[in-house]
Amino acid sequence: MSTEASKARAQELYIQGNTFRKQQLWAEALNAYEAAAALDPESPAVTARQMLMNIMEYFCKEYYNP
Repeated sequence: MSTEASKARAQELYIQGNTFRKQQLWAEALNAYEAAAALDPESPAVTARQMLMNIMEYFCKEYYNP
């Protein structure tokens, strides 16, 4: 896949991740952000993923401490 195609696909995945996040589909959002970051390490999905992880770690501690 060319660089431009990778960046375009990463942007699509970032937008998809935002849509999932707004629907509170956390796992799907994280997966989309991770896929976008893998295609384009400079994608805003990198920051979005980190922000979502921070939110989940703060509000959803039971996910990490069964």
